Amino acid sequence: MENITRIGMDTSKQIFQLHGVGADEKVVLRKKLRRKDMVTFFEKLPPTTIIIEACGASHHWARLLQSMGHTVKLIAPQLSKPYVKRGKNDSADAEALCEAGSRPTMRFVPVKTVEQQAALMLVGVRDRLVRNRTQLGNSIRGYAAEFGLTAAKGIAHLATLLQRIQADEGLPSLARDMFAFQANEYTALQVQIDDIEAKLIARHRADECSQRLDKIPGVGAIGATLLIMKTPEPERFRSGRQFAAWIGLTPRDHSTAGKVRLGGITRAGDEGLRCALVAGATAVVQHALRSGKASPWLADLLRRKPPKLAAIALANKIARVAWKMMRTGESYVIKNERVSIASAI
Repeated sequence: MENITRIGMDTSKQIFQLHGVGADEKVVLRKKLRRKDMVTFFEKLPPTTIIIEACGASHHWARLLQSMGHTVKLIAPQLSKPYVKRGKNDSADAEALCEAGSRPTMRFVPVKTVEQQAALMLVGVRDRLVRNRTQLGNSIRGYAAEFGLTAAKGIAHLATLLQRIQADEGLPSLARDMFAFQANEYTALQVQIDDIEAKLIARHRADECSQRLDKIPGVGAIGATLLIMKTPEPERFRSGRQFAAWIGLTPRDHSTAGKVRLGGITRAGDEGLRCALVAGATAVVQHALRSGKASPWLADLLRRKPPKLAAIALANKIARVAWKMMRTGESYVIKNERVSIASAI
């Protein structure tokens, strides 16, 4: 086999399509392999560069291939798609990955370690449990309203509603049984969430950078832990603005002919991290509206813009400050907030 300098590999559960080129960029390999044959093939192949689309199992394959001496680069799907010439099939996708990997300005996804993936699994399980708790809470409220029992908004008021339901002797026995069943399910979910959050807090307390990020208003322990987990290599971003764009907190740009046209936020990045930052910023905005105490920048913004828009702008600023702190090791000091934000932008 001729010397292969770069291989694009389209992956699936069982079938792997390879597209390889030599030093002169001419195609020297087009091959379809099954799972076990793919591992054997790369064990015998001299070290080369392998391009894989970042997906569910891509980090596992990257670590395995790296252990064989190969150089593995992961590309986000949206960045390799423009190189698909026509149609959609495994061969075209592998060729597009091989071509995209040769571009000098291409951005690659860092290969995660097993420890990093385990930590992200912890975050994913918590998100699912919180969604299940919200869904169950809404179900309980809906059924209770049919019997004339209501409670104020917020998860904190659900326990009081369940106590009122239990004490109401006028409910049919079947309804009381169903409410008791849902209450037990809710209690079990809350116990699981508390256990997961305890693990997250333990990671937060063991990480010096996470504790520094916790000092930023609107971040908190969970938000700081998410920032550390989701951004293992903050130095890959050239500026805080690029970091905020990666999260999806910048306006959509559709400018042409010298005319700048900006739309809503792109939401192009990590949904979990973006939601955490926006939720924290919303809490800061609500506190400022209730207490009348806010930084000059936020107070001026709230005079000109609606609270929701101000929360998005604040989340953008929080992301930039967090990037600066992760990159330089600085600590957040309120009196130097303006300086820190300026340097992050």
